Amino acid sequence: MASTPVRNKSFSTVNSDDIIYFKKILGEKGVVEEEEKLDDANTDWLRKYKGSSKLMLQPRSTQEVSQILHYCNSRCLAVVPQGGNTGLVGGSIPVFDEVIINLRSMNNILSFDKVSGILVCEAGCILENLISFLDNEGFIMPLDLGAKGSCQIGGNVSTNAGGLRLIRYGSLHGSVLGLEAVLANGTVLDMLGTLRKDNTGYDLKHLFIGSEGSLGIVTKVSILTPPKLSSVNLAFLACKDYTSCQKLLSAAKTKLGEILSAFEFLDINAMDLVLKHLDGLRDPLPSSKHNFYILIETTGSTESHDKEKLEAFLLQSIESGLLTDGVLAQDINQASAFWRIREGIPEALMKAGAVYKYDLSLPPEKMYDLVEEMRGCLGAEANVVAYGHLGDGNLHLNISTRQYDDSILTKIEPFVYEWTSKHRGSISAEHGLGLMKANKIHYSKSLETVQLMADIKKLLDPNGILNPYKVLPTSVLPQRGEEEPKKEA
Repeated sequence: MASTPVRNKSFSTVNSDDIIYFKKILGEKGVVEEEEKLDDANTDWLRKYKGSSKLMLQPRSTQEVSQILHYCNSRCLAVVPQGGNTGLVGGSIPVFDEVIINLRSMNNILSFDKVSGILVCEAGCILENLISFLDNEGFIMPLDLGAKGSCQIGGNVSTNAGGLRLIRYGSLHGSVLGLEAVLANGTVLDMLGTLRKDNTGYDLKHLFIGSEGSLGIVTKVSILTPPKLSSVNLAFLACKDYTSCQKLLSAAKTKLGEILSAFEFLDINAMDLVLKHLDGLRDPLPSSKHNFYILIETTGSTESHDKEKLEAFLLQSIESGLLTDGVLAQDINQASAFWRIREGIPEALMKAGAVYKYDLSLPPEKMYDLVEEMRGCLGAEANVVAYGHLGDGNLHLNISTRQYDDSILTKIEPFVYEWTSKHRGSISAEHGLGLMKANKIHYSKSLETVQLMADIKKLLDPNGILNPYKVLPTSVLPQRGEEEPKKEA
């Protein structure tokens, strides 16, 4: 990868004494050296990035994480925290030979309060398992992702994952009430509060939400979960153009109001790709092809009221010309099939070949302009696929090709970042920066802001051992022994 940095010479390499120490605190099972297991842990989900770590550690408690980090910091051994390894920006795998710290063994639910809906759990809990647990308790997670079967809540929090229902429940900065994190030197920060209100000093948990394991390793989380409501309706709709999609969103916010829980879009290229590459899926609107497809979900407490409200909205939208076709899911199986189309797009893209993925926040009225300009730049060289969370202004721009090709990449970058910056968007809406975008952060953040981030990083992790080469550009994080970069007056 052209953007891969040079290995930090101040980092040590793992030796036999290190292995002996780790086995002493973790036991044989907690220290993984098998090549096959390491190959999976070294490779990201997209098969785009691959590290060369020779060691993966699997702690079972916060104390063990603390012991590992205290030792690694004293030895200047770089580490990479890892959860389900479902990230899309190379943030959860080693760049070189960093020690992998995988939290999958820390997967206990510690408490759940049915009155407040507050869940406390360890970072290695798989999101889908938490969803199932809460479903039995009459609650739901405020977060739902296509990767829920593999991703872990610690990774979700560390990347501030967005997901399908952010329009209703907001981001994890609002849902996470507290967390526990271990700093680079092994210090355990107990911020595992379960209070809705706590205005005592700086709210430090927010430093760790979205910092991608670069400031500390999240080990426990307390999260506010909403009650499960009995009335859920899902419509799969078609629009003739992007302007109609925008107008439909505005109307949905006004007319559906408090029951609107998801508003997702995909274009015809995304739809065609899913139907071609994923088995068992059928077009919910088979009579004709449409330029854009929308999924609208409502969640409320009164089935008759909610369905009547949604049906009236859809009828009005058809009569006004905003919709060209549509269907309401009649049962849970049909609803699951509709969601499978939307959630299956990343899998379909993988099956189609190589893919360049961009996760962008943009003003909703500008989102599809970028897609059309990208198609103009690439022509027949690539299939430009667009989908995302229209309700949040989050575009997932995907350029699908037969194989990775530098000549295509030079047409995509830096154009896509410059375009996003010009329109005051964000180059990372919910996937994080990882390795892929660490040196691109200036497209979204000012020099002063990035420098302050670097100062915080150096304060909490002076040796720079936590997830190095990620999130921040190497230019603002000098190696030990190097001079600090000069700050502008």
